[in-house]
Amino acid sequence: MYGSLLATFLPLIVLGSAGAESLDDGGAAFVRSFDEPRSLAGASVPRIGVRVEPGAGRSGSTGLRVERPASGGAGSTTVAWTLPVEKLRGVRVRVEAFVRAEGVARPPKSWNGIKVMLHLAGGAEEWPQAPVDSGSFEWARVGFVRAIPDDVKTADLVLGLEETTGVVVFDDVRVTVEPARPARVAAVGRPDPRHGPGRLRGVMIGTSVDADDLRTLARDWGANHVRWQLLWGGFPNGPADDATAEEYDRWLDGELDWLARLLPVCRQEGITVLIDLHTPPGGRDSASVHAMFRKAEHQTHFLKVWERIVRRFRDDPAVWGYDLLNEPVLGMLPEGVRTWPEMALEAAKRIRAIDAGKAIVVEPAPWGGPEAIDDFEPLPGIEGVVYSVHMYLPHQFTHQGVQGNPKGLTYPGVIAGRKWDKDAVRLALEPARRFERTFNVPIYIGEFSAIRWAPGTSARDYLRDVIDVMEEYGWDWAYHAYREWNSWSFEHGSDPDDAKPSPSPTDRCLLLKSYFARNRVAATP
Repeated sequence: MYGSLLATFLPLIVLGSAGAESLDDGGAAFVRSFDEPRSLAGASVPRIGVRVEPGAGRSGSTGLRVERPASGGAGSTTVAWTLPVEKLRGVRVRVEAFVRAEGVARPPKSWNGIKVMLHLAGGAEEWPQAPVDSGSFEWARVGFVRAIPDDVKTADLVLGLEETTGVVVFDDVRVTVEPARPARVAAVGRPDPRHGPGRLRGVMIGTSVDADDLRTLARDWGANHVRWQLLWGGFPNGPADDATAEEYDRWLDGELDWLARLLPVCRQEGITVLIDLHTPPGGRDSASVHAMFRKAEHQTHFLKVWERIVRRFRDDPAVWGYDLLNEPVLGMLPEGVRTWPEMALEAAKRIRAIDAGKAIVVEPAPWGGPEAIDDFEPLPGIEGVVYSVHMYLPHQFTHQGVQGNPKGLTYPGVIAGRKWDKDAVRLALEPARRFERTFNVPIYIGEFSAIRWAPGTSARDYLRDVIDVMEEYGWDWAYHAYREWNSWSFEHGSDPDDAKPSPSPTDRCLLLKSYFARNRVAATP
């Protein structure tokens, strides 16, 4: 019954109905219902905790049961299959599975827990995975889409439990190649991104920025743009997580009043503003999933919030546009709760009914990363949409000393087993570039940064390469962040224990200032 018996199994070819033919126009690379004879053949299986169990699957069929008792403590029990990587390089694949859980303990990190995951190795090592809840739940369909890099050497499908305990059952698992995306319009030129003449080169700002801060940003540093975050208390979690709708609205009214008071300064200084809803109604849960993808009432509130914001600022010339939701994260969607693409489209329709002129900025899920845009499509029938991703890759470098990442990583250099330099940065941003070219839509980088205590000139060198690629592509961008948490501050030096701004310009400050100097700043009366 257990994995120890599988040593007698012969390898099983994992191609589905597509057979040995090319899969780049769609087809199955892996199909498993666990009703097949020897359905675990060819898999890497632990000695205990895994079995194919008749009656455990959907509608009484056979399912793959993975169990890790609480008495044994949290840990990892997973099954892995090697996929035909030679047929997957350079294409987008969709990974789907049906999952049922019994008493799966909440994992220590949001990326731990129930795994429906790919492990890609050979270029950058990546672990894209489906968002799956913990606890107990009945059958739910989960999945994700990911583009497989051209340089990947191995691709494994991983199912099971990671750093947790409980029981999870899998059924009807599929890995299929997505058909190639046809270009919807001729890939020449770029549509009007609705910010007027010139480029946007600026920063994301902290919630306590005042008029003097804005004047310094424009006059001393030369930025012409701010991404104005509406953030309540902290990130990713804060007071909104437990607030009532009335409490949320009171907080939001105060933030919008502050924005309204400072918009005249932005007009005077030639600063173009993107309003960014960093904290939506309901906030996030402990797994960083937005509550609006747990409860439908938060989605209704979200739409009303944007109608309020747009009615208030539609006539202000300093406002460039509306960033619908910062770094959306979805879990398993309950009945009656809409997906992020559905919510983004509905919000865009409501905004266009009030304001036909300003940009609508949309980020993909999860977390707005460049790779996430592979599982996103342009909003149909909506003009003036700008698509945004955030660039923090490689995360181990940009966030060293934060969230459990070790310090001491240098750039350029080998990070997480891969050489990172300007070519690697370009490759990391390739999904956004591909999206731009395929659909002829504008791209905006709403956040990018490197922690200020990266060794030597590493942070500056990383920022230089990221900005050079963005400039080459003609993308608008906002550095993260200005006068927010000082660990991201270009005004602070490299000593993590020194919370005061540097008395002389840092190398990161001088770098950003050199790019801001390219802006054409024209004050608006």
